[in-house]
Amino acid sequence: MEETVTAGQLRERGNTLFQAGDHGAALAAYTRALSLCQAGPERAVLHRNRAACYLKLEDYAKAEADASKAIEADGRDMKALFRRSQALQKLGRLDQAVSDLQRCVSLEPKNKAFQEALRALGSSMHEKMKTMSCTDSKVEQMFQILLDPQEKDVDKKQKAAQNLIVLAREEAGAEKIFQSDGVQLLTQLLDTAKADLMLAALRTLVGLCSGHRSRSMAILTELGSSRLSAVLGVEHEQVSLAACNLLHVMFDSLKEGMQKDFRGKEDAVVLDSSKEQKVLIKDLLELLPLEGASAHGRDNALNLLIKVVPRKSPKDINNSMSLWVIDQGLKKILEVGSTVCGTPGSLPVTENSRMSASVLLSKLYDDLKCDAERENFHHLCEDYVRSWFEGQELAGKLRAIQTVSCLLQGPSEAGNRVLELEGIMDCILSLCASVCEAHQLVAVEALIHAADKAKRASFITANGVSLLKEIYKHSEKDSIRIRALVGLCKLGSAGGTDFSMKQFAEGSTEKLAKQCRKWLCNEAIDAGTRRWAVEGLAYLTFDADVKEEFVEDKAAMQAMFQLTKSEDRNVLYAVASTLVNCTNSYDHEEPDPQMLELAKYAKQHIPEQHPKDKPDFVKRRVRKLLTAGVVSALACVVKSENPALTNACRELISRVFLALVAETEDRGSVVAQGGGKALIPLSLEGTEVGQTKAAQALAKITITSNPEMAFPGERIYEVVRPLVSLLHLQRSGLENFEGLMALTNLAGISERLRQKILKERAVPMIEGYMFEEHELIRLAATECMCNMAMSKEVQELFLDEGSDRLKLMVLYSGEEDEKLRRAASGTLAMLTALHPPICKRIPQVTVHWLEILQALLLSPSAELQHRGAVVVMNMMAAAREVAELLIASEMLEILTVLAKDRDKPRVAQAAQESLERAVQYGLIQPHPGQQ
Repeated sequence: MEETVTAGQLRERGNTLFQAGDHGAALAAYTRALSLCQAGPERAVLHRNRAACYLKLEDYAKAEADASKAIEADGRDMKALFRRSQALQKLGRLDQAVSDLQRCVSLEPKNKAFQEALRALGSSMHEKMKTMSCTDSKVEQMFQILLDPQEKDVDKKQKAAQNLIVLAREEAGAEKIFQSDGVQLLTQLLDTAKADLMLAALRTLVGLCSGHRSRSMAILTELGSSRLSAVLGVEHEQVSLAACNLLHVMFDSLKEGMQKDFRGKEDAVVLDSSKEQKVLIKDLLELLPLEGASAHGRDNALNLLIKVVPRKSPKDINNSMSLWVIDQGLKKILEVGSTVCGTPGSLPVTENSRMSASVLLSKLYDDLKCDAERENFHHLCEDYVRSWFEGQELAGKLRAIQTVSCLLQGPSEAGNRVLELEGIMDCILSLCASVCEAHQLVAVEALIHAADKAKRASFITANGVSLLKEIYKHSEKDSIRIRALVGLCKLGSAGGTDFSMKQFAEGSTEKLAKQCRKWLCNEAIDAGTRRWAVEGLAYLTFDADVKEEFVEDKAAMQAMFQLTKSEDRNVLYAVASTLVNCTNSYDHEEPDPQMLELAKYAKQHIPEQHPKDKPDFVKRRVRKLLTAGVVSALACVVKSENPALTNACRELISRVFLALVAETEDRGSVVAQGGGKALIPLSLEGTEVGQTKAAQALAKITITSNPEMAFPGERIYEVVRPLVSLLHLQRSGLENFEGLMALTNLAGISERLRQKILKERAVPMIEGYMFEEHELIRLAATECMCNMAMSKEVQELFLDEGSDRLKLMVLYSGEEDEKLRRAASGTLAMLTALHPPICKRIPQVTVHWLEILQALLLSPSAELQHRGAVVVMNMMAAAREVAELLIASEMLEILTVLAKDRDKPRVAQAAQESLERAVQYGLIQPHPGQQ
């Protein structure tokens, strides 16, 4: 039984797997053996074997660590020394690699492999030293030019700055700059306060810090995080962005970057970088409420916090950084979120600052793991809102209401909690009628965001609709009217896609939508205000009549797509929501007919679908969106590094793409406009639903298009992982089927693609679906395995002891389903041709093997006959004993008849070759007249 397996047995299993080329499985076997093994010498061997696995898997840091453990046990272990030298060489630590190789040569002087490796490594060392010495004079020259106050030649200075940046991107140049007091000189460039020199310094520092933790630590110590955050807050936008980029690189290096470091040297210097990370984050938080910081500097600080603070994955159990930021800086983030532009003492912000604050708050809230952590978050938010609302003048109440809006757009649970504080809702409603435009704007926006939340919607419907109608009809300011209209749109769409749940009188939604489209197309109105028109459409397009009118309005569609390219990040979610509605790509389940009857009997409400939401209408809307350029607009959104491109937004865009590729004839157009490229990042990042929708869209494209044209160059290899994700058991049958079909297409292209599929561990999943009850999924899996069988590793799997793979393929060759027989017999034909040992195994896997082969040869299908004839021909050629079994049966008569069939030359040729082989073995006499 598996429970009683020993470390020795696991080691042997690992050795077998390693020899078969399954390095991942071998690694797992050795790791498990280590957990069971206590003896020192045995553990050393296991560490040495694991090092070999890690080398094959290109994880050189772990290969070096395991080899070192083996060497600690036995300093004369040549295999471990050689493996460590290989790992060190890949890690760039050439001097240490040489030391290990020299030890190998001294232990075994006549070993030519060791001698050759040492000679090659010596040559690499010489080249590196040559590069370093050549770099020395270049670095000194660049700094002299840049720091010389007498140097007036601007072009010369610009060239020197560019050369310095390029030098820092190469390890030799980066190390030379660092060793030559470069950081101190770069600090002098930063202190000049001249934008061009500051940019050169920051971009050079990026090269020094990229992927190098110890250098990042030293640079941070010398520069000081407060100096870096001060540079982040400068007015010059490019300098601020460059500082943001440097800080991001530093964070990455402090967390992970060890590719270029000397491990022994680094670990002595740096044990834990969390303290330094906290210092950097603290300075970023301090920058947020700082009045002297620039608006874009504040945005950059928020965007950086969004990227570096929350956990990358829920699998990482440590959320201490998020908890620390909430305790230290939640109120500082809320300071940005509560800013009311144009009021005395308000912080300088951009139109994106409050949205970025909402995104950060949302990510921090999502990173919390338990009710106690969430309760603390709520209390801090409530305390902050009360501090502005209670006992304060109007300015304070406006700040409180703005905070409510910020929270409702981010962590909406926290927004709902503060919305219920005493007096908040009444204050919002009363300020909606204010004569001051700025005050009215704040209140109306808060009312709109509150109307999103189901808990408050009935209260607002009762108290707010008449007020919003009054504002919409009588306000002289478009900025106010458009927001009031959006509030009405939200309340008017409460029934969603349910045709029977109309909030307003017949035709009202179309009138509101017409006004939204009119504002959207009016370029005289600023983009920030026009964005609200899209917000309105995002709600109104639940109505199919509105969808139909919108896709007929080319100017409105173009204006909306143009807004996605604007700097207003708030617009993305609204655009994506509108497109989801127009393409009907939201989730909707067909109701069970029996349940409908029961609901009617019980007089319960039954959702109704609008007649214009039927498939033909949706298909026409998709075509009109494609013609208007929807793919290019969405591709631009995905390509841009935009904090507003949240996971929820990614999911909506993925849904739209899946709807756009639903029809085969539209897929070429989607690929031509950049849809294929955009889908890859969407399938790798975001919500699970979003990733799956994007992966399914990729599968549809891969099934019907030439994958090498749809995903040119290296991009085709990036498609494999999303497609494999469709094979997981939690995916639907359709997703499984389309994933298998797409992988079949890729597996037939090249060995490199098959290797990528193998590396993603797809083969066991493909095999699993070969047992699926659904005939189409079973067929797709078998066809996929047929193409994968062109790989040597897969061929070997069919010979594994105790495996039913080959038996299944033989049995499927005898199934009634002709397509399944064709796929299985094609796989057998390929396997027996490429891997002759399989021919000997076929008679052992099932007693029915002979009748299955005979049935193939007697099939009315010429294709099945040919595949059967090729299998028999390969088996006859493989071994005399297999040929004897075949010839001793009725197979001889069948082959004799087929060899004379002139109507099927390919079948006749294979049958003739089988008979000739039988003659060579002396199993039959040649036909009279034959040589």
